[in-house]
Amino acid sequence: MGKSFEEWGWSEKHPLIIAGPCSVETPEQLDETVAALVKQGVKIIRGGVWKPRTRPGSFEGVGAIALPWIQEVKKKYGVKFAIEVANPNHVKQALDADIDILWIGARSTVNPFTVQEIAGSLKGVDIPIFVKNPVNPDLALWIGALERLDRAGLKRIGAIHRGFSNFNDTTYRNSPMWQLPIELKTKFPELPLINDPSHICGRRDLLFDVAQMALDLDFDGLIIESHRDPDHAWSDAAQQVKPGVLGDMLHRLKIRTINPENSEFQYQLERIRGQIDDVDRELLEVLTRRMNLVAQAGEFKKMNNVAIFQIDRWKKVFKSRSEWAQAMRLNPEFIKELFRMIHSESISKQKEIMEDKQLEK
Repeated sequence: MGKSFEEWGWSEKHPLIIAGPCSVETPEQLDETVAALVKQGVKIIRGGVWKPRTRPGSFEGVGAIALPWIQEVKKKYGVKFAIEVANPNHVKQALDADIDILWIGARSTVNPFTVQEIAGSLKGVDIPIFVKNPVNPDLALWIGALERLDRAGLKRIGAIHRGFSNFNDTTYRNSPMWQLPIELKTKFPELPLINDPSHICGRRDLLFDVAQMALDLDFDGLIIESHRDPDHAWSDAAQQVKPGVLGDMLHRLKIRTINPENSEFQYQLERIRGQIDDVDRELLEVLTRRMNLVAQAGEFKKMNNVAIFQIDRWKKVFKSRSEWAQAMRLNPEFIKELFRMIHSESISKQKEIMEDKQLEK
């Protein structure tokens, strides 16, 4: 599964840029926004026609009446247009209106029945379609949605990383959890992967840093929300930017060289990577020692009929490791997450000991 943009027959330069309003609101709003985006060099426009919202009563898009407006701006400005579809009826109306690109939203990706219905309605149709990651951090669901489209015979399939719900994240609307799109790209190297900083950030002041991070991780493009008057947008106002602001941001983004030919650079980079490999082996050796000590503690608890989990000890570990991290100029949030995983594995190991299920060495 997965063909590159070049194999799609697209000639757009890297990185691919898709931009436009969260929602198509009026003919005038759409025309003015598209006209301004075209001046910034944007050739593919996005716009919400049907907007599935978390709660009823919110603006859910103007619906199919926007499709003739989209046809008009496509003809007037020579742009391609991308919209979200959430059911076979949306697909039919989009195809009838000559929409160029479709995407499946995060709320739809989470439901295999919905994805299968959309995939079935697209059998025999050659149209580019992107799949946003599901709301929850479940890589299997994301891959499953892509596979359903692949099995339906679609050849131009891509993925959109828009972040994941996380109640613990106070910075982003949806946590990037970069390791998940990286793992997706590792499994399917040719699969086009673009980043949606608008839905990750939820606020415009964070957009540049997230977009730059995506490009630094070799994403194939960006899909960004842009509106003629963001503050008065009918949906997701805080995360949209004016076309001129978007153009400035795109100009400032740095496109990194992926395969530099400088032999001295390659030599020095491989030398550093070799040192990283050595340190990683040392880390694993230290982690092995720690788990051996955890096992000893588990045996001692078992002999003395003591419970595995002791909250006071865990609070002390959680607090002290974060303080140590700050003193060593490490990201304390990263260390907290690391020790959550270590603690979870430690509990599992001691549980095996308590239940006499420890594997033989």
